[in-house]
Amino acid sequence: MSKFLKFWLPVILWAGVIFWLSSIPDLESGLKQDFILRKIAHILEYAILTFLLIRNLLQEKLSIKKIVIYSIIFSLFYSLSDEYHQTFVLGRQGSLKDAGIDSIGILLMSLVWYYKNRKVGFRN
Repeated sequence: MSKFLKFWLPVILWAGVIFWLSSIPDLESGLKQDFILRKIAHILEYAILTFLLIRNLLQEKLSIKKIVIYSIIFSLFYSLSDEYHQTFVLGRQGSLKDAGIDSIGILLMSLVWYYKNRKVGFRN
């Protein structure tokens, strides 16, 4: 149970934060740079989700490549499902473009983590 709390709970809670933010109608900061801030938020949200997934999957007996690939797949799936969720929220719309922006955070985190850790000696 402590392994679940330490590794899975942060993933679930962060996914919940993303879902909650997507449930807010007309989410805008009111600042002039609102569009750019929202896109940066997309990138950061999914970079964090990907990091938490990688951290979680490190506990499994997987190769470094599988850890990265599974994290990317799950994060992309969650991004697409979140965009679909937004189609049901008044004042929001789902967008494949936003899912593409989410994928920037996913891929950046995956690449940074992979290149930082590829020679550490993970299981093959």
